[in-house]
Amino acid sequence: MSPDELLGLGFSKELVVLVISALPISELRGAIPLAIIQFHFPWHYALLLAIIGNLLPVPFLLLFLDTFSRLLSKIGIFEKMLHWLFERTRRRGKIINRYERIGLALFVAIPLPVTGAWTGSLAAVLFGLKFKHAFLSIFIGVFIAGTIVTCLSLLGWTGAIIAGIGLSGLAIFGLWKA
Repeated sequence: MSPDELLGLGFSKELVVLVISALPISELRGAIPLAIIQFHFPWHYALLLAIIGNLLPVPFLLLFLDTFSRLLSKIGIFEKMLHWLFERTRRRGKIINRYERIGLALFVAIPLPVTGAWTGSLAAVLFGLKFKHAFLSIFIGVFIAGTIVTCLSLLGWTGAIIAGIGLSGLAIFGLWKA
């Protein structure tokens, strides 16, 4: 469903940003540019709404994903899809397996497709991270990704360079401390 369709259904602009940032794939990477560029929200308001929306599904994923996936895996087509998804996440999650909490935060922080809070939650469940550690790492990663996307939305390539330097510094510091 597009933002215009949601607005047509009577959703407020704020609710549209929350919904889009809570969805897998788009997450805050789609919500922040929408909020800043199309809805003309101030950057800090857009960032706050997107972070809140992106974190809404995380506790449910961390708490119930394992049980839900076991139930779905009993159905043939879902078993194949889940196997593919889990294997893909394990392959992409090497940094999480090696550095655990810091790795999870960095994995979620990289604002690329399939590295957000949804995949981070899946990886946290697959690698057996405790709820509080996983949630905190995902929160940090979402905050960093939101900051990067906000910089990109406001400053274009200059923002990308600034965000890249900042993320690199955080990654080096985090891995050095690990």
